[in-house]
Amino acid sequence: MGRVTTRVPVRKIRYAEATLPRPRADIVAVEEPLEVRAGGRVLTVTMRTPGADIDLVHGWLLAEGLIRTGADLRAARYCAGSASPSSTGPTPNTYNVLDVDFAPDAPARESGALDAALRLGMTTSACGVCGSASIEALRGKLPPAVLAAARMPISPAHVAAWVEVLRAQQPTFAATGGTHAAALFGADGALRAAAEDVGRHNAVDKVIGALVRHGCIPPLGGALVVSSRASYEIVQKAAMAGVPMVVAVSAPSSLAVAAATEMGMTLLAFARADGVNVYA
Repeated sequence: MGRVTTRVPVRKIRYAEATLPRPRADIVAVEEPLEVRAGGRVLTVTMRTPGADIDLVHGWLLAEGLIRTGADLRAARYCAGSASPSSTGPTPNTYNVLDVDFAPDAPARESGALDAALRLGMTTSACGVCGSASIEALRGKLPPAVLAAARMPISPAHVAAWVEVLRAQQPTFAATGGTHAAALFGADGALRAAAEDVGRHNAVDKVIGALVRHGCIPPLGGALVVSSRASYEIVQKAAMAGVPMVVAVSAPSSLAVAAATEMGMTLLAFARADGVNVYA
């Protein structure tokens, strides 16, 4: 597996100093592509921080409606990447390509399911070119009553505590300043899973995927807390996992607010120790 962080040379310039400093080592978060295939067919490529890749894939497949539970995925294995035209020997395993095998009754096995998921993925990643169509597509994929079954009451004190716990789950950010984090808290307020990644959506997939892979069946319930802004994509992933509440440390997007409102979800943003904004 690849490293989460690496060292690179850097010159740290201070405006008050007249001399050019010598290069020194700095720690940065690793960013590498992960290609997800099904039977050799490329489903998606995402730029991520290596680690918890199997969890990431489970979370992404659940969000795209291609699996319902961890049992819908029979296997996920690393394989060699594509060989270059000049290559003569075997292609080395870079641990950046994962091939998945779906169970016979997985939603992905239904006729046209993979094609539909790829089309929807292209649409929703376009940042709301057609917001109403994106929300309607989410409604079509969402299992019936999955969110209604997961509602829960919380107090403002829960939100402040969640933000503090999330901050403590960010060792890579503390070392590099270059990663996002996500965490899922249960109805009792306890931490269930947490993850970091250079991509905020990847961090969410890793958290949800870890629970699904270990046998948790949606609706997962609880609250998803993210260190970033709340985008439509994050609300979508929470909805598909049956998580009725999203809490963001930063701002929400307009489509995230619209989607949360339509889905009957709770969306909180600008979460701080002294307060939070309620958008849905």
